Order: sequence, then C-alpha cells, then structure tokens
Amino acid sequence: MGLKIDYIEGQTPLDEDEKEGLLVPQISTRGELDEFEQLGIEQSIIWLKNSRLSLEKMLTQDFVKDLHFHMFGNIWSWACEFRRTNKNIGVDKYEIPIELKILLDDNLYWVKNKTFSEIEIAIRASYRMVAIHPFANGNGRHSRLFADALMSNGFGLPYFTWGRGNLSKSGESRTVYLSALRSADNQDFRPLIQFGQS
Repeated sequence: MGLKIDYIEGQTPLDEDEKEGLLVPQISTRGELDEFEQLGIEQSIIWLKNSRLSLEKMLTQDFVKDLHFHMFGNIWSWACEFRRTNKNIGVDKYEIPIELKILLDDNLYWVKNKTFSEIEIAIRASYRMVAIHPFANGNGRHSRLFADALMSNGFGLPYFTWGRGNLSKSGESRTVYLSALRSADNQDFRPLIQFGQS
C-alpha cells in the first residue's frame, strides 16, 4: 500500500515519483505524514534557536536549502532539492534559482535601505518564497519558518504567530491565511502582516 494523501485547498499535490522519495515506509496516510513532518519542523526550530546565523547568511540559497533539509530531510529523499516538475503554483521549474536569487537580493536591499519595516520584510520574504514554490512539498511551512528565522535570528524579534492555528489542516486559520495571500497577490500585504501577528 502506497502513501495516500487527501489534499486540502491550497496544497500542492505530489507526483507519484515524488511520493517514492518517502524515507519512512511506515507512513501511509496524510495524518501520519503530518505528524512526522511536524516533528522535523519542531527540530528545525530548535536548530534555528541554537544557531548564530547572520542575516547575510540567511539570505542565501544555501540557507534556504539547509532550512528545508532540516525540516524534511528525515522524511523525503529529495528534501532541499529544487522541484523537478511544474506544479499548480509557483514559477517554472527552470526559473527557481533565478527567482530565488532575485528574492534574496531584494530582501538584502530592503534591509540595508530600510525600505520596509523588519516585520514587512519578513512577511514579503515569506510571501515571495511560497509564490516561487521551490520545493516539491512543504513550501508554505518552509516559507513561514524562513520568515520566523529572519525575525528571530536576523532582527532579534519574536516569531510570528501565524494565526495560532494549524495551517496544514482545513479551518478558519487556513481560510484567513489563504485570503491574506490573495491580498498580497494584489500587493496589499496588510492582511498577511496582521495574520502573522494575530
């Protein structure tokens, strides 16, 4: 029996070959997968809190990949590798490295020139990261933890609360989050900033 995943609104389906990258054969349902992935995320938060990462170090492709590996490297063989297929969201697979470099360079520019508040810089980074969708799985969670890393390790501010809900499950928090992302699509970042701090 293979991995059976029931997707909810806003989640990107995995291709069959991506599912074959599962490193834990005991996982067979979405619920079991969520539990294992949540454990990896919690371990990543500990890693971040114990790391002395400069903002310049975090605004690199290496850090983006390292963070994804720390989150999902015990679960997926392709963790930290850019996706090899196009999805229902994100840039073309061949444009990922270019778009990611533009995002990271923009963020460094915003920080150095105080273009936006630190909170808005982190929110914009998260939004652009998920819009690029560099990985086969975990992009939303990765983009939010990336923003949290900028907040904590880069700016010395607390992590975002992200609505205090489980955004991997259907519910009010996820609905508000997806609505805030749609507002950001139209360059209105206020709902996403408010959600990140609610």
